[in-house]
Amino acid sequence: MSTPTGFMEFQRQLPVDRSPAERVKDWEEFHKHLEEEELQTQGARCMDCGTPYCHTGIDMIGGTSGCPIHNLIPEWNNLVYRGLWREALERLHKTNNFPEFTGRVCPAPCEGSCTVGLIGEPVTIKSIEQEIIDKGFEEGWVVPEPPEKRTGRRVAVVGSGPAGLAAAAQLNKAGHSVTVYERADRIGGLLTYGIPSMKLDKGVVQRRVDLLAAEGVEFVVNTEIGKDIAAKQLMEDYDAVVLCGGATKPREFNIEGSDLKGIHYAMDYLNGTIKSLLDSGLEDGNYLSAKDKDVIVIGGGDTGSDCVATALRHGCSSVTQFGTHKKAPLQRDPIANPWPQFPNVYTLDYAHEEAKALFGSDPREFSIMTTKFVGDEEGNLKELHTVQIERIVDETGRKVYQPIPGTEKAFPAQMAFIAIGFDGPEQTLVEQLGLETDRRSNVKAPYGKYTTNVDKVFAAGDMRRGQSLVVWAINEGREVAREVDKYLMGATVLV
Repeated sequence: MSTPTGFMEFQRQLPVDRSPAERVKDWEEFHKHLEEEELQTQGARCMDCGTPYCHTGIDMIGGTSGCPIHNLIPEWNNLVYRGLWREALERLHKTNNFPEFTGRVCPAPCEGSCTVGLIGEPVTIKSIEQEIIDKGFEEGWVVPEPPEKRTGRRVAVVGSGPAGLAAAAQLNKAGHSVTVYERADRIGGLLTYGIPSMKLDKGVVQRRVDLLAAEGVEFVVNTEIGKDIAAKQLMEDYDAVVLCGGATKPREFNIEGSDLKGIHYAMDYLNGTIKSLLDSGLEDGNYLSAKDKDVIVIGGGDTGSDCVATALRHGCSSVTQFGTHKKAPLQRDPIANPWPQFPNVYTLDYAHEEAKALFGSDPREFSIMTTKFVGDEEGNLKELHTVQIERIVDETGRKVYQPIPGTEKAFPAQMAFIAIGFDGPEQTLVEQLGLETDRRSNVKAPYGKYTTNVDKVFAAGDMRRGQSLVVWAINEGREVAREVDKYLMGATVLV
C-alpha cells in the first residue's frame, strides 16, 4: 500500500489538456503531463484494496469492468509513489506489451472499477500508466530484447493491429521466427489507420514497431493474404498461422438516399486523412475534406467522435453527431449501473469539448434516428431527415426503437459519415481457408483457446470476438500466443 490514508488526504488530479480552441488548429496530441511529484501523489491515492477490481478484467452489462490484460495496477502505483519508476516499468511490461497505446486511447475501465471510486473519485490510473512508459523511453530503459535462442519454428501473423502486434511480440519472445503481414503501406492496423493522430501520435506507434523489428520480428507491408499471397501458400510456408485481421467490414446503412454523393463510411474518411497527413501533411489533397461543409456523423461511439474532431480540423462549417442512445445521467445510477460496471455517465469526449469551444454547444443529438437523405438536382447530399425515438419492449419481448410522432426534423448537410460499427471480418481469407464462423461472421474458435477448425490456424482480436477495445485486442494477442507456443512446443514459456 502506498499510504493507508492517501485516498482520503489527496484529491484526484488529471493532466490539463491543451486548450480545445487551440488544438483544433493542428494534429498534435492534445494530452499534457503531470509533474513527477504530482504523479507520485496520485499513486499515493491507491488503496491496494483486498480485492483489486481494477485489474480483474471481465465483460459486464454496460461494458468492461477492470483491466482485460490484468495490469498489476496497485503494484506500480505503489512503486511510482516511492519514486521507483524503473521497477514500475518492469511491472507494467509484465502484463502489457504496449502501455504507450493503452495509456493514450483506452477508455480506462480500470478506473471505472477502482474501489476508491465507490466513495469518491477513482485513482488516475491511466495517466500514471502513460507516464511510466513515456519515462521509460525518455530514460532509455526500453531497449530491444531479442530472444537468446530460436526454436526453428516459423509463425505468420496476418494483421498488424494491437492483437497482431501483441501476438508477434510474445511469439518472438518465445523464440519463434515471426512474420507479420499487413495489407496497408504502414504497420499498425487501426493504431496507425483508424485512431487520429491527435489521440495517438504515429511516431509513438512507429517507435514500438521499430523496437519489435530490432528484436527480430519481420514486417511485410502492402501484402493482402488471400489476394497477393494465397492462403494455401501461407499454410505451406509456416508452422502456424495467426489471424488478427480485425473486424473491418462496415455495417451497411441502407435508407432512402444513401447513394447520394457526400455520404461516406467513417473509416474511409479517417484513414484517408491520416494517410494524407503522414504522406504529405495534407498537401497532396488525397482525402475527403469537410472544409466549409455542414457535417453529420451518424453513430454515437468513439469512431463517430473521431470524425467530429477530424471535421473540425478540416474547417467544417458545423458538425453534429447522432446517437440512438439516450443522454446519460450526470451520476452513476446505483441500480441500473452499479459499481464495478463501467460508469455510464454524461461526459464530454475530447472531440465534443472542441466542438463546444468552436460552436458553443455539445455537438451530439441523442435518441435520434435518420429516416432519409435528401439531395439536390446534381445528386449531392443536401440534408438529413430525422425523428426522435424511444426504446420500448414489443409484443415479443424484444427491446426496439419506436419513432415519436411529431418530432421530425431536417438538418442541413453536405457531408455525412456512417459510424455505426462493423459486421465482422472481411470474408475472402476466411472462405479460402474454410474457417467456421459464428452468426456474426466472426471466425469461430473455442473461447480461451483461439483454435479454429483448421489445423495450425488460430484467430484472435476483433476477428474472433468482434469489434472491441484496444486493450481487449492486446489481451487476445497475448493469449493466442500462448496457445500457439503450446501447439508448437508442447508447453509454453509465456505468461
